[in-house]
Amino acid sequence: MPLLTLHGHEQIRRRLDDAISRGALPGSLLLQGPMGVGKQRLALWLGQRLVCDGAEPRPCGSCQHCRYALAGAHPDIHWYFPRPRLKDTDPSTEDVEDDFREAVGERTKTGVYPPPPPEDAILIATIRAMAHSASLLPALAARSVYVLGDADKLVVREDAEFAAGAFLKLLEEPPPRATIVLTSSEPGALIPTIRSRVVALRVPPLSPAAVDAVLAEPAMREALSAVDVPPRAEEQRRLAHGAPGALLAQGEWLGALARARSLLDAATASDRREQMRASLGQGGAKARGAFTTALDALTMLLHERSRAAVERGNHRGARIAARALDLVEDAKELATGNVNPQLITSELLRRLEAALR
Repeated sequence: MPLLTLHGHEQIRRRLDDAISRGALPGSLLLQGPMGVGKQRLALWLGQRLVCDGAEPRPCGSCQHCRYALAGAHPDIHWYFPRPRLKDTDPSTEDVEDDFREAVGERTKTGVYPPPPPEDAILIATIRAMAHSASLLPALAARSVYVLGDADKLVVREDAEFAAGAFLKLLEEPPPRATIVLTSSEPGALIPTIRSRVVALRVPPLSPAAVDAVLAEPAMREALSAVDVPPRAEEQRRLAHGAPGALLAQGEWLGALARARSLLDAATASDRREQMRASLGQGGAKARGAFTTALDALTMLLHERSRAAVERGNHRGARIAARALDLVEDAKELATGNVNPQLITSELLRRLEAALR
C-alpha cells in the first residue's frame, strides 16, 4: 500500500520546488514544526520530487521513480527514524538496513503510524549506516535522498565520536548527488553542531481543509477508531489543531491539554506560588518534547477563547487572547533553542498574567 497522500503544505512545497528548479536547494535541510503536522511525509515528498524524471509538474506520480517512492520502496530514498536497539550491541550496516527495510514496510502497510515510543532512538549504528550509504553512488536515480525523522532522538555517546563526526561532516558537505533532510518537533533538542549545519524551514500547521482531507483518508479513519478520540470529524479537527498526526498519540495530546490548562489557570490566578509550581512542573532540558506539545495545546485553548469572545461580541476579550497568543509564540521560539523549559514557563506566566488582566 502506498504512503498516505500528502495534503496541504502547498506554500512550502512551492518554495522547495522553486529552489530545485533554480538549483538552489540546500544539501542539508531541517523541517521543523508541531508534532503530527506531516513533516516526514513532506520530506518523503521532497525525495520523490528529487528522483522523479517524469513530465512536469514534478513529482509526476506515474514514472517508475514516483511509483517506487510512493510505495516506500525506492532504493535511493532512505528513510530513518527512531528504532529499538538491536540485539547485537554493534550491528553491521547490513543488519541496520535490514531492520529499516522491515520498519518502513510496516509504516507503509497503511501509510499511517503513531509517534515512536519514548524508548526508541536514533542510535549511532543508524548514523553509521546512513553515512556509509551516502558514500555510494545512487542505485537507480540521479541522486540519493536521506530522510532522518525525529532527528532530536539522536543519541551520541562519547565513545562514538568517529560516527558522530562522520554525520556532522555529511551534513556540512553532503556528496554532490545526495540531499539530507532532517525533521524534528523539537529542534532545540538538537545539538548546536547539527543545527548550525542545516538550513531550517518551519512547517506550519495544516489548514482546516487539509486537516479534513487527512481525517477523511480511510487508513486514518481506521487508525483513529483504534485510539481514544471523538468519532465526530469536527471534534477531531478541533483537537488536531492543524496537526492531525498528533491524534495518533492521543494520550500524549490529552496530557498536553491538561498541562496547558494548568498553565492558563496559573497565569490567571495571580498566585506566585502556583506559577512557580507550574514552571517546575515543566521539567528540565530533557523534557522539551512534552513542553512544546503543551505550548501547542495552550495555543489551541487561547484560539478557542478568542473565538468565543468574538462570538459573544467581546472584542476586548478577543484582543487580549490575541496578545496572549503572541506571547505563546514567543515562548515556542525560545523553546527551539537550548533554553530550560522551566525558565521559559516562568517568564511566559509572568507575561500572560499581565496580558490577561
